[in-house]
This record gives sequence, structure tokens and C-alpha cells, in this order.
Amino acid sequence: MSSEFPSDNASVGAPVCPRHPDRVSYVSCQRCGRPACPECQRSAAVGIQCVDCVRESARATPSRRTIFGGVFRAGRPMVTITMMAICVAMFVLDWVIPKDFIFQTFAYAPFLTESEPWRMITSAFLHSTDILHIAFNMYALWILGNALEPAFGRLRFTAIYLISALAGSVGVLLLSPIDTPVVGASGAVFGLFGALFVVQKKRGGDVRQIVVLLLINAALGFIIPNISWQAHLGGLIGGALCAVVIAFVPPSLKDKRNLVQWGGMGAVVLLLVGLTIYKVSTFPTFIIG
Repeated sequence: MSSEFPSDNASVGAPVCPRHPDRVSYVSCQRCGRPACPECQRSAAVGIQCVDCVRESARATPSRRTIFGGVFRAGRPMVTITMMAICVAMFVLDWVIPKDFIFQTFAYAPFLTESEPWRMITSAFLHSTDILHIAFNMYALWILGNALEPAFGRLRFTAIYLISALAGSVGVLLLSPIDTPVVGASGAVFGLFGALFVVQKKRGGDVRQIVVLLLINAALGFIIPNISWQAHLGGLIGGALCAVVIAFVPPSLKDKRNLVQWGGMGAVVLLLVGLTIYKVSTFPTFIIG
């Protein structure tokens, strides 16, 4: 007398996990009712849910928002850390790569605006060989980033930082000699100072310490040589304008907050581009003949 046993689970109608058909599971998802193997099970408020239902529920759940409309993310300020890492990496590369290649390729000077406009941004990630230059900027970026990135959210914070960097270069373009080379994150950092001032005013906080810091740094720009007060001023104005359009959305437009905020920052960029085009059009034309 012989006995025959089924060779697989399906032949006896055993419930199998739809994601792993070779695995029998007598545990069903409380949401969709499908079997879920141990790898696909997720603990829920009531019972077990499968991984697919958990993901679908997460997509349907509205993201937590910051006070200014950005997506809330707990943990370290990753944009701030990324910006600092790029600056430090470029600083190291400037020492490693010979013949000032990094400086010659990415630094900004007004006469390069028309031919290589990207330098208006890339120069904000470079620093002079003076260690104090990058040390001060990175310290300020870390302090300001920890305060502002969680408040604005990563995307808005990134936009403010980059627009402030651009505004710093526009300040140099408008107020400095045409052959003035500049590097440094100071314009972007001053933009964050301007944004912090606006945020404090919006929240009804004390802005005296911020004003004192701005006045001290503004004075240093005139006292210490090789500091571009023009970039500081441009970045400060650019960052403040961006923060205003983010923080002071009219109550009647709260349901269109994203459109108002991003449209407002887009208008700031257009203003900076317009100023750039105007200033470049006034450059002297040299005729060789």
C-alpha cells in the first residue's frame, strides 16, 4: 500500500502570500483580506496589514506640514549638511588640484556674467585658502540651517539658499568693479540672516540680536579687506524677500499657499535676472581692429 503526498501548496488549496507564492500563510491582512507571509506582515493599530496596504495608506495620508507649508521631516537638517559638505569638498579640492583649477573654473567676476552665468551660483560653494573664511561661513550656515530648515522644509530652504547666493552675485555685479573676483557662501548665509529676521518678525520674536549681528558683520565688510559687502547686501535682500513671500501669505490665499510662495520666489528670481541683464547691457564694448 502506498501513499501520495502533494508536491506543492497550491494542490491542496493552502493560502499563499501573493508576493511570495511559494510561502503558505494563514495570516490575512485586516484591510484587503489577502494572506501575508511573515516578511510581508506589518503591525497595525488593529491586527496585521500587508506591506502593499501599508504603502497605499501612507500615500493617501496627508504629509505633516511646517508652519510655513513645507513637508515636516524629523532628524538632522540634511540640506544644510549637504551644502556644508559641498563647500568643504570644494575647499579640499582647491588644495589638491593644482594651478588654481577650481578657482579659475567656478569663481565669479562680473565680466564673466554673460559668457558663464552659472558662476553666479557655483562661486557660493568656493572659499579662499584662508581657513577662517570657510570656518566662519560653515559655522553660521550650521546655526542658521538648524533654525530655518525645519521651519521652511527642505525644498523651500534650498530655494532660499540658492536664490540668496544668486542675489549675492547680483549685488557684486551691480556694485563692484567689473573685474572683481569673488568666492564664498557669505551671500547665501546673509540671505539666511535676512530670512531669520523675517521669521522672527512674523512670530513676534525679538530681532535685536539679529540686527546686532548684521551690523557687526556689515561693519567688518568695510574694515577687513577682501570681504565683499556687496555680496552680503545682495544676499541679505534676496533672502529676506524670499522669506517674506513664504511667511506672509494673505489669509485669503491660504488654500493657494504653494502657488503664492513658489510664484513669489519665482518673481524674485525674475527680478534678479532682469537686473543682471540690464547691468550686462551697460558693459563697455571693446572693438579690436
